[in-house]
Amino acid sequence: MEEKSFEEEHPNKAFGWAARDQSGVLSPFIFSRRSTGEKDVRFKVLFCGICHSDLHMAKNEWGMSTYPLVPGHEIVGQVTEVGSKVERFKVGDKVGVGCLVGSCHSCDSCSSNLENYCPEMILTYSAKYNDGTITYGGYSDIMVADEHFMVRIPENLPLDAAAPLLCAGITVYSPLRFFDLDKPGMHVGVVGLGGLGHVAVKFAKAMGVKVTVISTSPSKKQEALDHLGADSFLVSRDQDGMQAAVGTMDGIIDTVSATHPISPLIGLLKTRGKLVLVGAPVKPLELSVFPLIMGGKIVGGSGIGGMKETQEMIDFAARNNITADIEVISMDSVNTAMERLLKGDVRYRFVIDIGNTLKI
Repeated sequence: MEEKSFEEEHPNKAFGWAARDQSGVLSPFIFSRRSTGEKDVRFKVLFCGICHSDLHMAKNEWGMSTYPLVPGHEIVGQVTEVGSKVERFKVGDKVGVGCLVGSCHSCDSCSSNLENYCPEMILTYSAKYNDGTITYGGYSDIMVADEHFMVRIPENLPLDAAAPLLCAGITVYSPLRFFDLDKPGMHVGVVGLGGLGHVAVKFAKAMGVKVTVISTSPSKKQEALDHLGADSFLVSRDQDGMQAAVGTMDGIIDTVSATHPISPLIGLLKTRGKLVLVGAPVKPLELSVFPLIMGGKIVGGSGIGGMKETQEMIDFAARNNITADIEVISMDSVNTAMERLLKGDVRYRFVIDIGNTLKI
């Protein structure tokens, strides 16, 4: 007699790994997924990226975590079931879910395809869904989501290396587009060469932009220039080099999540240049207003993107063969990966092979 799978025996049960408290240590966890509603898509999770925010949330460093907490919002897999009113997906499709799984659909932001700024946005994990249940992320075997908050993964994108684009990719793609830093011949700086930064370089280069990587680590110069194709490299602690680059950049995408000085970055901007923050330091950054006034400069922020733009980003990545540089790990290696992530010991994104290594 053929042995039934866990999902077949427990149709609304999911299996994953969860943090139980602020230690952030993850361990196996069985929980309930909702039944597939009429607009829902259920899919088998194959890969899930590890975002730095997963680490923050597992340890409740932002004060908004609900335990048990199943992280993961860079989720890709294959559709196994669709609701009766689903129009965009069918069984067998390759799909992805990013940072959000719900919004109000009626506010100005939602009406402008900016669900990511909806006051009632529902995060993919550690949030309350419309029915009052807690949302759980992609460190699990199955996922159920409203089709509106899912993207189609083009066939030519490898699922493992495409997964981080659902957070890291859209986080840098959106500000390049919105702040008009995507025009061929422009000069854009990318601060930090990590999970976000390395993808920012790839997107900007595909848009025809001149890219300078700005980093505290001189050792990353060869990687930035030879592997990622950046045009130049600045060490932020090199005062002579920074001074020589003053007033040369149309914009800067700052991906750094640690507290760091931004006044030197503002100095690199041309008149009316734009510094866009996409990293999320826990402590406030110090901002001097005078250089902004004298140069007509802008300091802005950007958080992921709406669903229409996220699909646009994935399609752009497919056309230009853009993927994240990843290290694939097994599910039972996740705690070691989190420790390494804290030390910056990854090039550049961990991705969990859920499909092959998550075992009951």
